[in-house]
Amino acid sequence: MPSGASLSSPKRYAGLWIPLVTPFRDGALDLPALGQLIDHLRRQGVRGFVACGSTGEAAALDADEQLAVLDAVLEAAQGLPVIMGVSGYHLPKLRNWVRQLASRPLVGLLTPAPLYVRPAQAGLLDWFHALADSSTAPLIVYDIPYRTGAHIGTDTLLTLAAHPNIQAIKDCGGDAGKTLALIADGRLDVLAGEDLQLYATLAQGGVGGITASAHLRTACFAALINQIAQGRLDEARAEWLRLVPLIQTLFAQPNPGPLKAVLAGQGYLREELRAPMTSVTPALRERLQVWMGTALEL
Repeated sequence: MPSGASLSSPKRYAGLWIPLVTPFRDGALDLPALGQLIDHLRRQGVRGFVACGSTGEAAALDADEQLAVLDAVLEAAQGLPVIMGVSGYHLPKLRNWVRQLASRPLVGLLTPAPLYVRPAQAGLLDWFHALADSSTAPLIVYDIPYRTGAHIGTDTLLTLAAHPNIQAIKDCGGDAGKTLALIADGRLDVLAGEDLQLYATLAQGGVGGITASAHLRTACFAALINQIAQGRLDEARAEWLRLVPLIQTLFAQPNPGPLKAVLAGQGYLREELRAPMTSVTPALRERLQVWMGTALEL
C-alpha cells in the first residue's frame, strides 16, 4: 500500500477506486487481459480497485470465477488495496461466502441491500449487522435502490455508522439530503457511486469515488479528486467539465457495454459480455469513436 494510505486513518477510503470490468475470451475469463488492464490503471494515480462489482458483471460469474477474478486482481494490484463486491438475498449463504473471503487480504466488502426482497428498515439493519459481524474486512454499504428495490433511509445509515465494521458508503441513492447528512455526520466515508455525481459529492465533503468511467482518462479523474481535496475548485471544475461528455457517453447504454467497446478498441480486452448484457449499438459505437478518437471495430 502506498505511503500515507493507511486504512485505519480518517478518510480511509479517500481517492479514486476503479470498479473493474471482467474481460472474457470465447466465453471464459480472460485473466491475462485483466492483469494487463490493472497494470495500466495502477500507474495512473488510483487509490485501489473493486473486484466483482456490477461493472464487473459479477451476477454472471459463479463463485469459482469470482474467486479467480479476485485473486487475479490482488496479484496484479501489487499492493494497492482491493475491495470485493458481495451481494445476494440468502443471508446464511452470503455469510458463508463472507467468511470464505476472510482468507483474502481485502480492505472492504462492497455490499448492497438484499436484492429483490425489499425489507423494512429493521430488516436492513439486521442484514448489514449480520454481514458486518461475519466479516474480517469492513463493510462498504452500497446504496443503489434502482438495482435492489430497497430504500435505505438516512436514519438507518446513521445507525449502521455506529457499527465498528461498517465504515463507508458507495452512494448511488440519488438523495442529495441523505448524502449531505452522511457527510455532515462524518462517521462513514462517503464515496460517489454515480459517476455524474462525483464532482458534487467531493465538493461537499465526500472523500472519493468508485467510478467506472475512470477506466478511461484515469489520471484526469485522479487529478480532479486531488484538486478538490486541496481546495483548488476552479481547476477541478474545469477538469470536471471536460470529463462530463465522456461519462454521459459511457452511460448512454447499460454499463459496461460502452466501456468494454472502448477498452476493446484500445486493445486491452475483447468486446465480450455475458448475457443478458449486450454490446453497444452501431450509433453509440460511432459516438464513442468520435469521442475517444479510437477505432472501435470488433
